[in-house]
Amino acid sequence: MGLDKGVHMAGGFWFAVLAALVVLFLASAIRIVREYERGVIFRLGRLIGAKGPGLFFIIPFVDKMVKVDLRTITLDVPPQEVITKDNVPVHVNAVVYFRVVDPTAAVVEVLDFVEATRQISMTTLRSIVGKSELDELLTERERLNRELQKIIDEHTDPWGVKVITVEIKDVKIPAEMQRAIARQAEAERERRSKVIHAEGELQAAEKLREAAAIMQQSPGALQLRYLQTLTEISAEKTNTIVFPLPLELLDALRRRDER
Repeated sequence: MGLDKGVHMAGGFWFAVLAALVVLFLASAIRIVREYERGVIFRLGRLIGAKGPGLFFIIPFVDKMVKVDLRTITLDVPPQEVITKDNVPVHVNAVVYFRVVDPTAAVVEVLDFVEATRQISMTTLRSIVGKSELDELLTERERLNRELQKIIDEHTDPWGVKVITVEIKDVKIPAEMQRAIARQAEAERERRSKVIHAEGELQAAEKLREAAAIMQQSPGALQLRYLQTLTEISAEKTNTIVFPLPLELLDALRRRDER
């Protein structure tokens, strides 16, 4: 009886050990990858491929899985001090939106694709701003954004990274340059004001010439205009006394002087 009891206890022990090993094996073999993730599998150091989403099995102690997030990543590019093409020092920062489209390349081709994208974004931002003038940086930002996106995407494409968009967020210039730009803007507004005033004078002169030509053909129209002017003056509160003088009398006096 004692021998049977010892054998039974030993059998129970080994069964528990076996069950524990099975549970440990399953825990090490089962992998769950979310919808926005992919699992890149390496078997004895060799690339097998990417799996997911969902549940799948790997060989414990033989396979190794690296998870890669496929969601869009927002990367803030630190402010860069750059001298523009027209020798103006500026501080420029930007934001880069990108996502992984090839998880295998993102793991195999580069050590850290996020940091690599950050470094290439900083370098490209300095290069593009250095080749641009300050006016282009302030007024043609959309074109510069497209150029930045194109160059950065070309560099990150071998890493399986797709750059969606790049936006220059802020451009800081020295206070002296800000005052110079303000004076330039004020001068530009004054120039436009003078041009508009001159155009108004030109249009008024043309209309007056047309009116004079019409009145010259009809002396009565000139008399009516004169009386209308007197009416407008008399409607206002003024101490000025206006005596209408017939134009025919002036013509008669002028002809007498000519004789």
